[in-house]
Amino acid sequence: MIVYQATKGSFLKDAFTKDIEDVILTAFRSRTGRSVARSEIRSWKESLLAVAKVLNDDDIPHDCGVAIEYSIPQTSKRIDFILSGANDSKLDQLIIIELKQWETASKTDIDGVVNTRYAHGTKDTSHPSYQAWSYASLLLNFNEAIYDAEVGLRPCAYLHNYSDNGVLTDSFYAHYVQLAPIFLKGETEKDKLREFIKRHVRYGDERSLLYRMENGRIRPSKGLVDSLTGMLAGKQEFVLIDDQKVVYETALTLATHASEKSKHVVIVEGGPGTGKSVVAINLLVALTGRRLVTKYVTKNAAPRAVFEQALAGSLRKSQISNLFSGSGAFTETHANVFDALVVDEAHRLNEKSGLFGNLGTNQIQELIGSAKCSIFFLDEDQRVTFKDIGERSEIERLARAAGALVTPLKLESQFRCNGSDGYLAWLDNTLGLRPTANEVLSRNEFDFRVFSSPEEMRREILERNKTFNKARMVAGYCWDWNSKKDATAYDVVIPEHGFGMKWNLTKDGGLWMVAPESVNEIGCIHTCQGLEVEYIGVIVGPDMAMQDGSVVARPLKRSKHDKSMNGYKRLRADNPEDADRKANLIIKNTYRTLMTRGMKGCFVYFTDKTVEQHFLSRLSGASHEVLLDKVAESHAYYDLSLDDPGSK
Repeated sequence: MIVYQATKGSFLKDAFTKDIEDVILTAFRSRTGRSVARSEIRSWKESLLAVAKVLNDDDIPHDCGVAIEYSIPQTSKRIDFILSGANDSKLDQLIIIELKQWETASKTDIDGVVNTRYAHGTKDTSHPSYQAWSYASLLLNFNEAIYDAEVGLRPCAYLHNYSDNGVLTDSFYAHYVQLAPIFLKGETEKDKLREFIKRHVRYGDERSLLYRMENGRIRPSKGLVDSLTGMLAGKQEFVLIDDQKVVYETALTLATHASEKSKHVVIVEGGPGTGKSVVAINLLVALTGRRLVTKYVTKNAAPRAVFEQALAGSLRKSQISNLFSGSGAFTETHANVFDALVVDEAHRLNEKSGLFGNLGTNQIQELIGSAKCSIFFLDEDQRVTFKDIGERSEIERLARAAGALVTPLKLESQFRCNGSDGYLAWLDNTLGLRPTANEVLSRNEFDFRVFSSPEEMRREILERNKTFNKARMVAGYCWDWNSKKDATAYDVVIPEHGFGMKWNLTKDGGLWMVAPESVNEIGCIHTCQGLEVEYIGVIVGPDMAMQDGSVVARPLKRSKHDKSMNGYKRLRADNPEDADRKANLIIKNTYRTLMTRGMKGCFVYFTDKTVEQHFLSRLSGASHEVLLDKVAESHAYYDLSLDDPGSK
């Protein structure tokens, strides 16, 4: 959908003789039935006048097409400004201009990301050149009218208020600036943008290309399909085994035959290590290979980033980025615009979307409504915040309300934790999540070790990581993120052992689990859920204790920075019993999830020595008594009080 389109001549008339922001607002309300914030209206006024001055040149054809606010299908993204025409060889051309009113920005150490100031403070955001290029990539890979006609796409960015300070043009961003040139404040920069436009648009087209683009069929290009299937081929970690193959083929068949009149919802349940994500990625590739519009969706960014990198290999910010999405991106999506949505980690879905949890109606409902077939992968035992609503019963209820046929499937074969179903059952029993017959864990079942010192555990993880970069340390979110503001500060500090480490830094984004140097940082539930390593080292914080012989959660021991407990105090004021029950489940689920990230082994350090002794008492083997002796010796160095809210 294009909010406003005209020839260049008509656009200049609207810009110079009318209030252009009112023209665009009227068109926006007419096309969408909605309005926009005042800040966006102000940006229309300033940015569109700035670009109009650039276009006010007789050498730029008066009959070239102008499109403003083009909504890219299957996304919530809008392209600010597009010019259409033809070059010297009479080949169709589209110039994509990303408009920004920025005055300042600072460099980050994240690929393709800068930091800039908005009305409510600073935040990391895409570099304007990356943003413009990514929009061009979307059109090239998904709009049949663009890729079949071999339209030349020329993305660029225009920051008319930004004086060059070397940040946006820094060599760190050179790759993206080369793909999409950036033009800044000043007459010289304005002339450069004019020359860029004139170099690619020599003849007008009376908006014909804009019409074809707006009405082009949306489906993956053959080039994208070939690239994606080639990337997956030969990757051992994505080979399907046993019931994974059965679930994959069933879901693939249902998704292929789904339609607007015959909607399908597939619910795939499976515990840790059963291969939910492996099946999900294979479905993404196979459905895209059938030229069906498909996305892989998760709430957490970490799985998306890791799987995207795994498919893309050595490519930076690959074109396949457009196949991955967060779960909050469907609040305004039209019904059935996707052929299929593959929703991984569906237990983490929330009711509302947006930074402040104030957008949309219900993420499950929005996902079902947006696709002819929705495939949900979930493990209800991995719900780890008060906002998580991903339950099978809720998905089934909303699916039936949408008139969809529900197909439940199950993954049961265990491929993580050394293939040990016994370890998972023992862990559930030991944490007090559910009673099982597995009261004692044999040393032969799984490499589970309790360390009396976090420093010793760190050394062991570092040693294990040397071979394949597949060992990491994680912890319960019981320590404040001090290093976020003070780079010299440690976060997870256990002074009695001289231990201090930082939480995972933002420079790796969602790639913490695979970034080479991240073994020197500690991750949390939000950076590792849905992912796995060979060996995981877990620091169990003071949010877990013993009471009357049972493991209990202590939610007030969580860091104030941890949003997982948001809603606990409010609920406790109204219903203390229900609040404590939910908090207990969330904290135990968190540690269950952390302790099942390791395929070959899990090493644990407990800050609470009574919890440590409880776990040790459930281990069998020759070294059991020795470990118990170590616990007894170490008690003199630990404060075992359960009542001190400040103890770490």
